[in-house]
Amino acid sequence: MLIKDKKFYRSFVMLCLPIVLQNVIALSVNLTDNLMLGRYAESALSGVTAVNQIQFIYQNLLMGIGDGMVILAAQYWGKKDTASIRKVAGVAMQTALVLMALLFLIVSFFPAQVVGLFTEDPAIIAEGVRYLNIVRFTYPFFCITTILLAVLRSTEVVKIAFYLSLSTLCINFSINWVLIYGHLGMPRLGAAGAAIGTLTARIIECVVLLIYIKKKEVNLRLKLRDFLHADRTIAGDYFRVSAPIILLQSLWGVNTALQTAILGHLTSSAIAANSMASNLFLIVKTVAVGSASTANVMIGKAIGEGDMKTVKDYAKTFQVVFLCMGICCGILLFALTEPVLSLYSFSDESRQLARSFLHILCIVMVGMSYQMPVNAGIIKGGGDTKYVMKLDLISIWCIVIPLSFFMAFVVKASPIVVVWCLNLDQLFKCVPAFIKVNYGNWVKKLTR
Repeated sequence: MLIKDKKFYRSFVMLCLPIVLQNVIALSVNLTDNLMLGRYAESALSGVTAVNQIQFIYQNLLMGIGDGMVILAAQYWGKKDTASIRKVAGVAMQTALVLMALLFLIVSFFPAQVVGLFTEDPAIIAEGVRYLNIVRFTYPFFCITTILLAVLRSTEVVKIAFYLSLSTLCINFSINWVLIYGHLGMPRLGAAGAAIGTLTARIIECVVLLIYIKKKEVNLRLKLRDFLHADRTIAGDYFRVSAPIILLQSLWGVNTALQTAILGHLTSSAIAANSMASNLFLIVKTVAVGSASTANVMIGKAIGEGDMKTVKDYAKTFQVVFLCMGICCGILLFALTEPVLSLYSFSDESRQLARSFLHILCIVMVGMSYQMPVNAGIIKGGGDTKYVMKLDLISIWCIVIPLSFFMAFVVKASPIVVVWCLNLDQLFKCVPAFIKVNYGNWVKKLTR
């Protein structure tokens, strides 16, 4: 039965809108680098794009760690058990910091080899290494910020994330404008200037969030000691829930990086076109990401409260909302194609490829906006994280990646055909998503 209560839709919008805006602005930090470097030099843009694949994998891993925490903590939030939420937050933070330290060491000792995974062009690798040598210092700040924002999201506190991202964008844009092009008497640094802007913005973002939590946060009253030790029982619960999600997010990050690597080994025009198209796609995609995050919290909270009828009604209503939003997002992406393309100083070949890529992604957007919030929002938020992991393992690693490699390197198909192959899973996963959420068992009570 579809929910008609206005309170439901108001709660959805009040949670979803700040998350969407925060994600849009957070992605705009990278888009700002891309736009400004796209007008500076294609080699600098391509080098930064390669490094951003590392950032994307890292970000996905952090999201997996944070999402696992949100799923478990949201059910505790439904029970008003804040002590257990603090324990879950401590385990998640320690896990994220270990991951951050490993990645930092890898990119510090093997920068050229890491960038070389995504391109063979020496000029692009050189620009990428210049950017990476600075931007790696953002990793600890980004780690702490991401996990703390996930903790707040599990208790329905989301507005601070939007304000933080807005300030980060403004700071990054201002420093980029000065240092990429050498304005106001400063040196013309190109990719290195973009990295300095991103690092400065991430440091300020983290410091402001820590001050907010110390002075303003009232639901959990987090202290440093909450993150210094781990409760073994809660840690076991956390990793049972989170392990499939972390694996899924890491594979999704690697999948996206492989997509860039596949296109990057075709032509330099394909790299630049894919950078522009994927960044715009990711910004519009934030509506689906925000919807999934909102469904995570609302479904988890309802399960924690023990109201199973409400959980089922939420699931039915969410599906209609997701489909309508997907159609609107597909139309929006199509409308933005030409205005955004005009901002890039592309060659004719890169421009035409970017246009074709975006037209494909307009169709992909509709399917993705339904299946991703259903799978990663409703079903995963309901506690059935293993199903989502299995679905992505089969669809991405048994179908999409093998098919794309075959078309790119055996058939030697055009980049347009390869992009179709790389995104097919966003369409065919709609079928299992519909069957599982409407006829399957996905509600799991995770709290003690």
